[in-house]
Amino acid sequence: MPQSVSARALLRAGTLAAVFAVALPALAQQPAAPLPKPGTPGAPNQPLYGRPDNDAAMKLAPVPAPPIAAAPDKLAADKLKLPKGFNIEVYASGIPDARSIRIGDKGTVFIGNRVQDKVYAIVEKDGKRTVKVIATGLYRPNGLAFHNGTLYIAELSKISKLEGIEDKLDNPPKPTVIYDNLPKDEAHGWKFIGIGPDNKLYIPVGQPCNNCLPPETHGQIRRINLDGSGMEVIAKGVRNTVGFDWHPVSKELYFTDNGRDWASEDVPEDELNRITKVGEHFGSPFCYQGDFPDPEFGWGRSCSEFTPPVAKMGPHSASLGMRFYTGSMFPAKYKNAIFVARHGSWNRSKKFGGDILAVFLNPNGTVKSTEVFISGFLGPDNNYIGRPADVLFLKDGSMLIADDYNGAVWRVSYGNAKSAAAK
Repeated sequence: MPQSVSARALLRAGTLAAVFAVALPALAQQPAAPLPKPGTPGAPNQPLYGRPDNDAAMKLAPVPAPPIAAAPDKLAADKLKLPKGFNIEVYASGIPDARSIRIGDKGTVFIGNRVQDKVYAIVEKDGKRTVKVIATGLYRPNGLAFHNGTLYIAELSKISKLEGIEDKLDNPPKPTVIYDNLPKDEAHGWKFIGIGPDNKLYIPVGQPCNNCLPPETHGQIRRINLDGSGMEVIAKGVRNTVGFDWHPVSKELYFTDNGRDWASEDVPEDELNRITKVGEHFGSPFCYQGDFPDPEFGWGRSCSEFTPPVAKMGPHSASLGMRFYTGSMFPAKYKNAIFVARHGSWNRSKKFGGDILAVFLNPNGTVKSTEVFISGFLGPDNNYIGRPADVLFLKDGSMLIADDYNGAVWRVSYGNAKSAAAK
């Protein structure tokens, strides 16, 4: 049979076997195309790697935050929609790339950067808030944790600490490195950290790619002692978590996890997961959202092998920071609920997310229901006017929201409590 005969013609003739007889030997003779070098456009660790070659997909790309924070008069609180009785106001502005939030023992609010190089402190005195830079020249200082007067900072490949920082805000020391045994991959290299009920520091290491078979050092959550010793892997199959918190009663760790890109516009959905025992595997890269076998790596595997999420968080929603609500300002229905900052999609023609989601649990820790708590960061024109990256609760029970797109922090209160100090 001449090799010029097209596969389509053979199929029309019903001779599928002949197609394989021609095509497979020809493919086998072709040299494998080398993958682009890491760091070049299209390399496996780049977000556009694997993008389908069609007009709709070619229009999709990550949505970068402006390098300069929005002016206060450009922050459109009136466009955000909240449940009846809730209020939202600008808590602080002028913080480019505002990401993870933590609060100190004395009420200082700390903010990290994902792309830029600083850690900020928001200090309130005599009713006036001041934003200070307390660390600079860092590399992706996204993750923050605070414990007994010490601020812990997670950069791309190391964890540092600033002891007694709330007494040194005007003359902060240089951070002291406590742990540097972390990969240096840029893809999913920014960290979210936290200190658990066991007084250990929890550190995720995401997949170094959109979707791949990662090394044993990746796709996991680790924990270490506060001096950097005693590293232990507590969860595997985690593609990229940028938010977690501990249930106030059961003390179990819940975490968000971002699903892979370029499988489709609607799947897989991001996940909300719960760790019930050390060493659980949550599926990536073999299975996503608990029931979606990966089209590349799911062959020969079953989603039943892995721990499913307690909730699906929406397609490409970029579910990031999350916290349990333990305050007393909000109505009783929100007690011990989880609030999730859904940063919003880019890997989808009609964007999804750009909101704060409330997740309500059953007594056994499973998810009872979810509802959008704040919407409007994603406008009706399919463009963002803000992007929530993290949430945190002040001691008065009000909520702070880090918005890296605007370089701002919002404050949500209930009833007449429109303005209160972080005390």
